[in-house]
Formats: sequence, C-alpha cells, structure tokens
Amino acid sequence: MLLCFERKYMNMAKEKKNKISLFSKLSILICFFVCTNYAVSTAQRLDTLTYFAPVTIDEVVIRASENGFDIKDFIQRIKEDTTFYKAFRSMHLVTYNAENDILVFEKKGNKVKASLDSETKQIYRDGCRTMSVLEEKVTGDFYNKKKEYNYYTAELYANLFFTKGKVCGEDNIVKNRLEHTGKGSMEKNKAKLKQLMFNPGSRISGIPFMGNKSAIFDPEIAKMYDFRLGIESKNGVDCYVFEATPKKEYLSDVVYKQFKTWFRQSDYSIVARDYALSYNTAAYDFDVKIHVDLIQKGKYLLPSYISYKGNWFAFTKGRERVNFAAKFDY
Repeated sequence: MLLCFERKYMNMAKEKKNKISLFSKLSILICFFVCTNYAVSTAQRLDTLTYFAPVTIDEVVIRASENGFDIKDFIQRIKEDTTFYKAFRSMHLVTYNAENDILVFEKKGNKVKASLDSETKQIYRDGCRTMSVLEEKVTGDFYNKKKEYNYYTAELYANLFFTKGKVCGEDNIVKNRLEHTGKGSMEKNKAKLKQLMFNPGSRISGIPFMGNKSAIFDPEIAKMYDFRLGIESKNGVDCYVFEATPKKEYLSDVVYKQFKTWFRQSDYSIVARDYALSYNTAAYDFDVKIHVDLIQKGKYLLPSYISYKGNWFAFTKGRERVNFAAKFDY
C-alpha cells in the first residue's frame, strides 16, 4: 500500500511541483482504496474463486496455499471423500474388542428405562469374521422374551456392529456401496443412515418431506451456511478442519445443524468428525448428535470411538431417546 502511494505521490510531485490537482487527489484516493482493499480481502476473493459459497479461510491456511497447498483441490476432496466410509468397512477385516454402552431413556429423557453394557470381541481369520460376547449387563426391557431388541435404535446398532455366526468374503471397497439398499426396511434404513453419516451433502432419496435439505454442497442450500477452513490439532494430530454452521435465519430450514471434520494434514485422511442433525415434520422428527474418532492401525484407518445422542419420532414407531457410546481396541 505504501509503495503504491509513494509512486503516485512522486509522479504528482514531478508534474505539479507540490500543486495537487483535483484529479490527482482522486487518483491518490483510488490508489489507497485499491491497495487497502487488496490487503483486507485476499481471503474473501480466494474463497469466491475456489468454492460454491464464501468460506472463511484462516491466515495459516492462506500461507500454506503459498507453499503448495491447493485450497480448491482440498474442498473438492471434502465433497468426494470416501475414507470415512472405508474406515467403517475396514472394521470387517480386523480383530478387535469393543465396549458397547447403550442407554434408553423415558420419553421425557430424564430417566433411564433400559440399558446394555457389554464387551464383545470380533475375530477375523482366513477371510471370515465371528463375534463373541465376553461380558453383558442388561437392565429394563432392552430385550423381549425371545432376546430380540425392543428398541429400533438398539436393533440398528446391533445390525451395524454385532455379528451373528460366521461372515465371509467381505472387503472394504466403497465404490457404489452407499447407493446399495438391499432388501427389507432395516437394510433400506441402514442405507439412508449411511448416506447421512458417510456422504454428507448428498441428496437422500426416500425420506419424505426432506427434499434436498441434506445437500449442504448444493448452491441453494450452501447459501444457508457459514463455512470455515482452518488448522487445528485433533487427538494429537495436525489437521485441517472444515466446518459448516447454519446461519441463524436458516436454522429451522436445514438438516445439518453442525458439520465439522478434521483431516490429517499429511494425507487428508479423516481424524474425527462431529455431526448435529435435526428436522421436524408432522410424520417424523429427529435430533441427533454424533461424534466419531478414527485411528490409524497398520494399513487401515479405523473407528476408535463413537458417541451418539438421539431423540427421534416416527409415526409408525413412536418416540425413542437413546444414547450410545462404543470404544474399539484393535
């Protein structure tokens, strides 16, 4: 800015010998404005060039871009990421112990009415996996008389993380897997949940009254959010952090109330992710918060901790308030 000002001033001095014309004064003001605007708005203009909506970019990230970090490429990676889903599929290919803690609350959410506290072990050998229950404590009506789950959230949890019998021939290939729904209501609902968790920003078909409200990367939805890209340390790992937060005036119009992901700087693999999702219709409503930590174990990136706090209602199933936490030791 000073250099720009000095050059302009020297030129005027030569031409007018200290007599500054009106035109010169305007030129100085224009030069001052342009130089100042360049200094304060570099990040904003960079945002516009690299994304569908303005993104607040930390100064540290801007400096990193000067050393070869491609912001546009990074944003595209966020939209197309498959490492998170792959980490969960990789669980089918390893041996681990799991601590499972599920709490079912009464409708008002003040008192626990049923629970499961268990430790399970999955063994992966010769291309097959099996699971055994090492310890289990149950309260309330968690199971019915046939030891079937009385609560849909518990059934879904078991369907995702518990194994019956021997399962063989699995892999962690993720291409086109999120679109596969399978047969039966459980498989279809699992597919919708996986879309919300593993492919945030996608349009999810089959959920009434939601439309494209989950598609946070679509321009018409993106305008409802504030976006930020920065640098933070997460779980002892240097990360880039990307965050989407709804603007106050659109809070009731969006599905994702919070979406925050930490990416390992060395290879952009996901280290952790926070979600907060809620939506309300006459037929159903939900208010869910999820946190996931991932850890590198050998060649695999794997979930190490998951927490879930959910309050949802479906016209055909009633209301459930269920929290769960799972820890995995590989």
